Amino acid sequence: MNKSELINANATSTGLTKADAGRAVDATTATITKTLKKGEAVTLVGFGTFKLTHRAARNGRNPRTGQELKIAARKVPGFSAGKTLKIAIN
Repeated sequence: MNKSELINANATSTGLTKADAGRAVDATTATITKTLKKGEAVTLVGFGTFKLTHRAARNGRNPRTGQELKIAARKVPGFSAGKTLKIAIN
C-alpha cells in the first residue's frame, strides 16, 4: 500500500473527503517526524512504537574499489510492533 492508497482507505472508512484524509495522514507523519527529531519516542498502544536508535561510527568498504572508508555515526528511526499488531498479523 502506498500513500495515496492509504489516503483512499482512510477516506472510505471514516467518511472524510480524500483531501481531509490526506491532510490527516500528512499531519500524522509530520508529528511523528517532529517528535523523533526531538529524540522522543511515539507510542501507539497496541500498534507499536517509533523511536530513534543510534548507530556508532564504523569503518566500511567500498564494494566497487575495496577502499576503506569511515561511516559517520547517525540516528536511525526504528519501529517496534506492538503485541496487538503482532497477534493480528499472525
